[in-house]
Amino acid sequence: MRHGIHPVSRPVVFRDRVAGFQLLTRSTIDTERTVEWEDGTTYPVVDVEISSASHPFYTGTSRVVDTAGRVERFQRRYGRTAAPRH
Repeated sequence: MRHGIHPVSRPVVFRDRVAGFQLLTRSTIDTERTVEWEDGTTYPVVDVEISSASHPFYTGTSRVVDTAGRVERFQRRYGRTAAPRH
């Protein structure tokens, strides 16, 4: 590995405030905010909007999307106005 061209990797806490989930991992992201981890050490922290603790795919609380209603609305707005076929 060439020296001086790679970003510095360090321990960083990623925090999902909605779910109350925190993950300590290594990252090259730079942040000014810090948080005290469970072991008493202070680490940089990055707040994320969604994580595996709050994502519908992982939690099993996915919403049902009304695709039929969306298609009908699209056809009403932009659909053809041709006469029906016989």
